[in-house]
Amino acid sequence: MKVIIDEDKCVGAGQCVLAAEEVFDQREDDGIVVLLDALPPDALHSSVEDAAARCPALAIEVLK
Repeated sequence: MKVIIDEDKCVGAGQCVLAAEEVFDQREDDGIVVLLDALPPDALHSSVEDAAARCPALAIEVLK
């Protein structure tokens, strides 16, 4: 799995962080997503897919 984020689409809702805090964080100043791990381990794949599904701006792409 590879995770790609589009910062330009991100609206700072934080749903990704709630779903997979090991993989996503937010910038302090504007809340835009920060990708912590573009190649998360197998154990986190379910959480990352959940994070992508929760994103209201569709700013997270998951490649399998």
